[in-house]
Formats: sequence, C-alpha cells, structure tokens
Amino acid sequence: MTGYRQVLAVPGMASLLGVSFLARTAITADVMALTLYVVLGLDMSYAAAGGVAATLTAGMALAGPLLGRAIDRRGLRTVLLATVSVQVAFWLSVPALPYGALLGAAFAAGLLMVPTQPVTRQAIAAMTTAGQRRAAFALESVQGELSYLVGPAVVILCAANMPPGVVAWGVGAMIVAGGAGIALLDPPLRAEGEVEAGAAGRPPRREWLSTDMVAVLVMAFGITTLLGGIDLAIVATLEEAGQVSWAALVVAVLGVASVAGGLTYGSLSRPLPTWLLLGLLGLVTIPVGLAHDWPWLCVAVVASGLLTAPTLSTVADAVSRLAPAGVRGEATGLQSSAQSAGFALGSPLAGVVIDVSAPGGGFVAAGLAGFAAAATGYLLSRRRPGPRLLTPSRRESAERVATQSAPPGAPCGAQPDK
Repeated sequence: MTGYRQVLAVPGMASLLGVSFLARTAITADVMALTLYVVLGLDMSYAAAGGVAATLTAGMALAGPLLGRAIDRRGLRTVLLATVSVQVAFWLSVPALPYGALLGAAFAAGLLMVPTQPVTRQAIAAMTTAGQRRAAFALESVQGELSYLVGPAVVILCAANMPPGVVAWGVGAMIVAGGAGIALLDPPLRAEGEVEAGAAGRPPRREWLSTDMVAVLVMAFGITTLLGGIDLAIVATLEEAGQVSWAALVVAVLGVASVAGGLTYGSLSRPLPTWLLLGLLGLVTIPVGLAHDWPWLCVAVVASGLLTAPTLSTVADAVSRLAPAGVRGEATGLQSSAQSAGFALGSPLAGVVIDVSAPGGGFVAAGLAGFAAAATGYLLSRRRPGPRLLTPSRRESAERVATQSAPPGAPCGAQPDK
C-alpha cells in the first residue's frame, strides 16, 4: 500500500479525488433520478423514462471530445463554469418541464455535463510521476466502481421517502457542488515539462490518433459493452429464477470484487497489457451464465469483478501516455465517449441474445464482445506503419511512453504494453 500513500501524499490529490467522487457519484445516479421522476412524478411508463435516459446518455457520449477540445483551448475553469451553469438551469427546471421539453433539455444537459471523469484523469496524468501513475489510475477506477455502487442505491432509497422532484434537485445539487469544487481546486492538467510543449500548439489529429490510440479506444468501448451486458444478464437470470430482489446483492458483490481487484492491481510491481486483461475478463464472463440462482451467481461474478477495475485503469493509463499534452483533453474525451457508447450498446446486445436464447446467453454475448474487443485491440496495437516524420508531438509522446514503460536503468526504446 506504499504506492497508494505516495499518490495520496501528492499535493492536491486527496482533495481532487474526494471532490470528483462526489460529482461522479451524482452523475452515475442522474439516469436513475430522471427515470424515477418520469415514472413516479409524471406517472408515465418505463419506456418513456428510458427515452429521457437515452437522450441524456447520447448527449454525454457526443460531448466527450468536444468538451475535451474546449478544455485544451479555453482552459479548465472556463469549461467547468459553463457546464455547471447549464446543470443548475437543467436540474432546477426538471420538475416544471413537460415530457417533450424534458427530452430536449436532457440531451442539452448531457452535451454540457460536468466533465468530471476526463478532468480527473488528465489531472492524475499531470500530477503524478511515471512510477506513481498505475497506482493513481487504479484509485481512479476504484473510485468509479464505488460511485456506481453508491449513487443509484442512494437515489432509490431517497425516492422511497421523498418526492421524485426533490430527489432530482438533490442529484443536481451534488453535480453542481462537485463541478464547482473542481473549479476551485483548479488542478493542473499538464506537468511542468508539458506546459511549454502545449504552448507550441495543437498537433494535427492524424499525428496522435494512431493505430495504438485507436486500439485503446476500441478496448475502452469493449469493456463497457461487456459491463452493460453483465448488468442486464444478472437481472434476467434472477427474474427467470423468481429471485430478482437479490439482483442488488449480486451487483454489489461484483462491485466489491472490482474494488478489491483494482487495489490489488495498483500495488503490483509490473503492469499487464490491456488486451490481456480484457481478454481474460471476457473469457471468465462467458461461463457466468451457468449459474441459475443468486448464491451461485454471487460466486460466479467474482472473477469478472476482480478484472474490471484493473482493465479500466490500464485503459486510462494508456490514453494518458499516448496523447500529447496539447490534445490530452480531447483524447480523454474520446475515451469517455467510447465508454459511454459501450454502455449504451451492451444492454441492447445482451437483451437481443437473451430474447432469442436464454438469460445465460447474455453473459456469453457480453463476454464475447469483450474478448472480440481485446483481440481487435491486440491486432491493431501490433500493426507497425511505415516510417513517418518524427514531428514534435510524436517525439513528445514517444519520449513519455519510453520513459514510463522502461524499468529504471534500461534504455528508453521498448514498445509499451497496451
């Protein structure tokens, strides 16, 4: 645990992780808050609630690279204050909006959602050394898992005891508080040596959106496709067994296992390739469908959970290494968009397979999707294009990758794992 103590001892790191956890917990709960408001507050169907959730998610998926590019150009505080202002207006107006207007407003709120996750990842890359970075990103992935465990559960509990409009206000207040808190902290998004490189201007996208970066984005998409499919398959399996009330416990076991896996991975002395972790995650997910009741399902999802946070952390680490400082905001935004798109696809994909086969087929579909993304990422990362001019941005990225991947005393030239 020495690595984690060193990371948390970095000036500003503990406060950044604490404030971003508040915002991320609220953001993971926003879909649940809007769903319950539409169903309980507007007395409409779950299909109508799903429409609002889909428009919000679509906006967030499209916004990632746009907000990241704005941060690269305009600075962190400018973007945070703009997005916080939009969130204040949206969440205050939710109880007063008719359904049609709520659909449009949810899309706009998604487009201008506070970019907590990509900002946190950028700050981690800037504030930590190469030796601290794996542990730092492991903490970030664990933070994400905890937010998914806490956020929706708190919203459901509150909705049982107060009006859904008040719950929506509470979620909005947490998003606003988290975004404002990050703006007050104003963490650095570039290391000291990267500030001068960033001042040289933005490199063209063709220079940094290489096959290696595309490979990482494909795997980012694949892991969330897998996770979205697992969630639906758990519910479907337990519904068939007449035990759907135990779904929350199974999901909690999955989350706790992921936290344990993330903390363990962050303390290892050597990293593992993203394609290997994701491939293993896909393979261990496929046989989960053999479990048909909640006790065995709790046991079966442990292996998947142990590999989830480590895979997410290696994706974030790889993006931070491959992106030059001047475009890191756009790159982390692309990562967030890829992961949002994966979540959006995972449930429908598993649902189609479940409908034509059995609940266990959802786990097979999720596992195969993850494995296919891992295989694609592996093949892309092993492609070696012909010699190209070494531009300043490529030189910066190559030097960062070599420095962070080579062991102490070794020559900086080995190609890093993905």
